Amino acid sequence: MQRSIVIRLATITDVDAIEKVGNALFDYPIKRNRAIEFLNDARHHLFLAFDGENVVGMASGFHYVHPDKDPELFMNEVGVLEAFQNRGIGKALVKALWNYGKELGCLEAWIGTEKSNIAAQKCYEASGGKPDDEPFILYEFD
Repeated sequence: MQRSIVIRLATITDVDAIEKVGNALFDYPIKRNRAIEFLNDARHHLFLAFDGENVVGMASGFHYVHPDKDPELFMNEVGVLEAFQNRGIGKALVKALWNYGKELGCLEAWIGTEKSNIAAQKCYEASGGKPDDEPFILYEFD
């Protein structure tokens, strides 16, 4: 019997579960102090997908304001463990994060991905996102 996936906003009580999944889901091993800092910051948001007690997916982001703009939500990262992909979990995580952003007063949300990441593009479009007509160039600072 297959369990249903539960998606919810992460709290400080989820740090152990986040550490357990670690870099199988996140880019790098979890730094406990940074996870705690993230979860204690009211502008940072992390939705988790659980299969029982185990984290199998996540979507992170933060909302921000600017002197000339209403609040916006930047969706930073979305990931689903390979064994759980193609089940609509990523789409559900993105929608949960965006709905939460709207509850916080965000009028827009945005996320970027590489041109080669077709799976991410499909996920974002299935979640209601639309590609921007104006492509942008990313600059990185080391």
